[in-house]
Amino acid sequence: MVTPIEEEKSHILIVDDLQEKLLVFKTILEELDQNLVMVRSGSEALREILHREFAVILLDVNMPDIDGLETARLIRQYKKSAHTPIIFITAYADEMQTAQGYSLGAVDYILSPVVPDVLRSKVRVFVDLYQMQQRTRAMAGGEVARARAEAARIAAEETTRRSNFLARASHELGASLDLEQGMRRLLELVVPQMADAAALVVDADAETPLLFLRGERAGRLQTFPVPNYSELPENLRAALQRVVREGLPLEGETVCYPLRTGDRTLGALALASDNSSPSLLPQDLVTLQDLVSRAAIALDNARLYSSLQREIVRSREAEESLQDANRRKDEFLAMLSHELRNPLAPIRNAVEVIRRLAPPDPKLTMARDVVDRQVTLLARLVEELLDVSRISQGKIQLKKEAVDLGRIIAHSVETARPLIDGRGQTLTVAVPAAPVWLSADFARLSQVVANLLNNASKYTGEGGGIDLTASAGEGEASIVVRDNGAGIEPQLLDRVFDLFVQGDRALDRGQGGLGRGLTLVKRLVELHQGHVAVASDGPGRGATFTVTLPCISAVETPQQRAVQASPAVRGPEVYGRRVLVVDDNIDAAESTAAFLRLEGHEVKAVHDGLQALSSLKVFDPHVVVLDIGLPGLDGYAVARQLRARGDTNHVLLIALTGYGQKEDRRRAADAGFDYHYVKPADPREIQAAIERGRNTGGEPALEAHRIGGSD
Repeated sequence: MVTPIEEEKSHILIVDDLQEKLLVFKTILEELDQNLVMVRSGSEALREILHREFAVILLDVNMPDIDGLETARLIRQYKKSAHTPIIFITAYADEMQTAQGYSLGAVDYILSPVVPDVLRSKVRVFVDLYQMQQRTRAMAGGEVARARAEAARIAAEETTRRSNFLARASHELGASLDLEQGMRRLLELVVPQMADAAALVVDADAETPLLFLRGERAGRLQTFPVPNYSELPENLRAALQRVVREGLPLEGETVCYPLRTGDRTLGALALASDNSSPSLLPQDLVTLQDLVSRAAIALDNARLYSSLQREIVRSREAEESLQDANRRKDEFLAMLSHELRNPLAPIRNAVEVIRRLAPPDPKLTMARDVVDRQVTLLARLVEELLDVSRISQGKIQLKKEAVDLGRIIAHSVETARPLIDGRGQTLTVAVPAAPVWLSADFARLSQVVANLLNNASKYTGEGGGIDLTASAGEGEASIVVRDNGAGIEPQLLDRVFDLFVQGDRALDRGQGGLGRGLTLVKRLVELHQGHVAVASDGPGRGATFTVTLPCISAVETPQQRAVQASPAVRGPEVYGRRVLVVDDNIDAAESTAAFLRLEGHEVKAVHDGLQALSSLKVFDPHVVVLDIGLPGLDGYAVARQLRARGDTNHVLLIALTGYGQKEDRRRAADAGFDYHYVKPADPREIQAAIERGRNTGGEPALEAHRIGGSD
């Protein structure tokens, strides 16, 4: 009689250069109750193999010193590890890489991020196999030992067959993100290997679910789409509809399993055999369950990818349509301006002829002066429209030179003086005593200040006051035009520089204009790498316009030069928020950014804490989606600095990290995060958090993923 041998724990080698991924693997595999050996490089893995024997090796493909494929080749050179099962973990596997891996004896590829149940199931299989082999070696001879060895061999062969089948299935299902192609491949994996016919439904809750059938048709085995459930064989139709409705598996003559992703039933797979075929064995049902679990993930990824592609196409078409409309608008303004200018020259010429030849009749003189003034006004309107169109099309070229700010102010005041004096208004001008030198186009910058003065006079009543103040300091020059006139409605402050936007006016339109003067001001200032701002306390309380420009008379610090070298002009406002995504995993950062852009946000992605902090002043984010485990300056430190700064303590902070314990949530809350999500997080939840914003109004604390909520 063979004495039972106390079974020792098997060794499992896990090789990955990222500490947070090692932590994830440890968490997933702890319940196997085996000895987990975790190392962070290929060279460390080779040293461990010299000292002990492993049941299975989990090997990251991309590592800094020796990559996974080279490590696998070296492992195979050791006699005791020549046949140790190797499972590659990779974020992306093309056909060449996969073929190379299998040539080195890999038993499977698992795509990262891993599905815990799938990884645990695979590793358990090879641990069981290894332990069976160990028990076989430890057994003495005799009939019992031979029987157990035979049983272990059969089990090992079945496990290997199942693992090989599932490995091939994973490769087939993950080889394409085309949904219909994925459905066809799934059906081809189960018919005729497991059944004589099978039907598959995806997007079962949609108005028109996607249905495919594989079976014998026209004398041969085919896979083809079906328009609706009624076209399916009765047994397959009834099984699919029941499982989709109830969400529970069905076993019997017809086997049907739901395709589940989270709490949602994506669809179902039904298999049937004729009476002459044997029923599925228990081990086949286990394999089928594992296959369905993997298929659900692959098909859901394909479905989401298809949806994402459609959204990208729609967004691109909408953007192109808007760009086309904007281009046509600019072309129309340019054409209109040019066409309107053509008749102005002969009208003005005719006025001059009348001035010279007409008799000195007071009525005729009055009529001539009216025509002259209106032609001058019309010419100015046309010129401003043409300037706006030229700037929009990038056709304006500035003739920059060193110009004294006082000279620009003097010329602008001279231009606007007739309008101001004609309305009996008081203009106060204050300029620095010393010259303030700018690198500017004298004519265009004079046009900016003159337009601001004309605008102030137009919206200030007769006898009102206008102040023009110029100053310089810290490498910048400021021009401030303040009036005590009509003021600006609060809802117009953000749009006052948009083309054709004006406040309410009386029906007599005595103030005139088309709302293009301030648009021209903004665009000309931006061409000078400056910016213009407006402030008003409301209707009847005046308005203040401030133009800020870089000057060349002050010594600039390197930090000031960096700010001035960056673009001062923001692009058109996009719907949503400005979101800064910070993650040292480039694929994670870019895929999160891609999703948020589809949600209508303006997104910038950077890959370490220092880049995040340096982006704050230029990008000015409303939301920061921040990884914790960043190189150098970690996410906690970045969050604390954001909260300590006076200009960023209002920003919504979202932690996106692999650390999900209660202590990690507490540390995130202490650092100032608003939300804490554990990778791999659903990007739709991040979008929902952005929509909710910060909890600054005293509402009850949010439970789901909210800092301070339950684990």
